[in-house]
Order: sequence, then structure tokens, then C-alpha cells
Amino acid sequence: MNPNLTALAATLVALGCPAEQSAAMAAQLDKRARQLAAQKGRSYEEALTHLLRLMQQGWAAQQSQQQRGK
Repeated sequence: MNPNLTALAATLVALGCPAEQSAAMAAQLDKRARQLAAQKGRSYEEALTHLLRLMQQGWAAQQSQQQRGK
């Protein structure tokens, strides 16, 4: 795996992504960040940061719902 994708996968796990899904999600996230950067005239880093924040919010909401359901 690309070292950048390996680092991105590790970041995703730290944010709450299931480890077994992190490599595939990192590749998808990298691809989408590149698309957004091109479409919106942003830097890759800005697009990636935006997507990571969205994913983090989603995982936090999911964990909150799971905790309320217990």
C-alpha cells in the first residue's frame, strides 16, 4: 500500500473507522479528495481535511446512538 494511504488508514482508525475497513476507506477517501480538489478549486489537503471532519462527525453520531441504545 502507498505510504500516504497507510498513514491515512491509520488516521481513519484513530477517528473511529473499523480497522478492517480502513485501507479500502483510505483509498476511497483519497480518490474523493482529489475529485473535490479539482472540482472546487481547493487544495488536496483542504478537501481531505473536510472529508475527514465529515467522517469523524458521522462516527461520533453513530457511537452516540449506540450508547443511547444500551
